This record gives sequence, C-alpha cells and structure tokens, in this order.
Amino acid sequence: MGKPNTRHLDKEIALTERKLAAVRNEEMWPLTGSERRQVLGALASGSYRTLRSKSTGRAERTLERVWESVQVRLNAELTAFQKERARIVAEAATAKATKKSSGWW
Repeated sequence: MGKPNTRHLDKEIALTERKLAAVRNEEMWPLTGSERRQVLGALASGSYRTLRSKSTGRAERTLERVWESVQVRLNAELTAFQKERARIVAEAATAKATKKSSGWW
C-alpha cells in the first residue's frame, strides 16, 4: 500500500492559506459576493460621511467587523481541511498496520 492521496487537500490548504494572507492585507479577491457588498457599502458610507465632514466611526467598525469575520471563516475552512487530511493519513496508517500484522506466515 502506497502513500495516501492527499494532493487535492494539500492544494486546498495552500489556497486557503493564500486567501488568509490576502485577507490580512485587505485584498478583495478572496471575499464572497456578500462580503464584497458589505465592504463596498462601508467604503461608500465612509467616503460620503468624509465628504460631509462627519465622523466615519461606524463605517470603520463595519469594515473591521467584515474583515474579522472573513478571517474567522477562512480559519475554519483551513482547520477543516487540515483535520480531513489528518484523518485520511491516519486511516491509511491504520490500514497499513493491519495489513502488515496479518502476514501470510
């Protein structure tokens, strides 16, 4: 029995780590549609209030909340992928140990 096939999960883990790094840099590409709408709405609201020389506190808090929620979502995805990979590797190790222990002699 060879190594377990975790190539797909490894790619997903790497992609999720890239997304998480991008979100920490406040890049827009890893966001879902609803998250993008929330960010753009907060930016529009903040810029409107800036033009009117008013406080942008609420818009700033909204932006911070959205970025934090995206980070939480991506961390949860990353954890799930890592647990699934560990489960597959553990199953393969158990199967290999079972096969080795039940030799023909």
